[in-house]
Amino acid sequence: MSETKVAAAPEQSLLPTYARYPIALVKGEGSWLWDDKGNKYLDFMSGIAVTNLGHAPQKVKEALIKQLDELWHVSNLFRIPNQEEAAHLITSNSSGDAVFFCNSGAEANEAAIKLARRYQQKVLNNGRYEIITFESSFHGRTLATLTATGQEKVKEGFAPLPEGFKYIPYNDIEALKAVISDKTAAVMLELIQAEGGIFPADQAFVEDLVKLCEENGILVIIDEIQTGMGRTGKLFAYEHYGIEPDIFTLAKGLGSGFPVGAAVAKDKLREAFGPGSHGSTFGGTPIATAAVKATVETIVGENLPQRAAEMGAYLMDELKKELAGHSFVKEVRGQGLIVGIECVEPVGPVLTAAQEQGLLVISAGPNVVRLLPNLLVTKEEIDQAVATLKQLLANAVKA
Repeated sequence: MSETKVAAAPEQSLLPTYARYPIALVKGEGSWLWDDKGNKYLDFMSGIAVTNLGHAPQKVKEALIKQLDELWHVSNLFRIPNQEEAAHLITSNSSGDAVFFCNSGAEANEAAIKLARRYQQKVLNNGRYEIITFESSFHGRTLATLTATGQEKVKEGFAPLPEGFKYIPYNDIEALKAVISDKTAAVMLELIQAEGGIFPADQAFVEDLVKLCEENGILVIIDEIQTGMGRTGKLFAYEHYGIEPDIFTLAKGLGSGFPVGAAVAKDKLREAFGPGSHGSTFGGTPIATAAVKATVETIVGENLPQRAAEMGAYLMDELKKELAGHSFVKEVRGQGLIVGIECVEPVGPVLTAAQEQGLLVISAGPNVVRLLPNLLVTKEEIDQAVATLKQLLANAVKA
């Protein structure tokens, strides 16, 4: 270096990609977090639907400690028993048959897009490549997945974007009929648009979409990044609709906070992803898949999706009861433990006020308060969160 650098605060060594709150969280246990000043917070964000078993779950912690003492990384050029066992756990408890492990939700969706195109082009030899997605959707931050996302704000400044994506209104089967063609490889959707405002897909729309895709040789990709791993009251959201996607994607809650993602495919797609077709240096390491195994075993073994359904129903009932007739609230909606409170004005001040009252919640678009408690949340914790929100939303009206 030609000149001495001026000393800067540690946080200035990061690119400013996040609008961070002025809170440094340093410890977590169950539904609770503590900052570096000793303040305690009730966590209804779960790291944005990541810590589905709460913070530092004992079984996952023990599995990680054991694996850290044995082996960290070897490369996917070798068999990895943990990876095989984790994949078998997923396929044994889903409609999928084969798993590709990666590191994040964006990578899982990227893999799904590549797999759909390669299946159409290399297995069926039909040249199809277009992916249809939906307005207000969110699928990731890589160039392909931000292009798949139906929100213009995430695409600004990244042109030129990859070709081959089309967007239609959510829950609109006629719009889908109008846009499919002999170039359509797949339709990709969230069954609850999480970042888009907590909007569930209509049952009839999903049934008609799957039927239309089957009739036209189009693959169905379900993005379960935020809805998977028990959050909606089923292990996977597609189970609510009685369908079996060709591909579904997982991340967030899959590893209880350890970074891991997965694309899960039907058996017919195996041929499209032969050796050398796709890969990931860190995908499915012994450490990552130790976390996956312990997480899935806990969620399935303790029937936590059913618990999420029960606690979610309680949360929804309490919110609707306490916020009924509230002039600042338009609607409470969601499924299981992914719940949105749509308000008449932006909710940013409500989120900040909640932090000051020791409650962590997040938005889903400018006007929606999003609640994502862990699957082991108690009624007492729900009561505390609802009471805090009731007070804060009443204050928002006064302001």
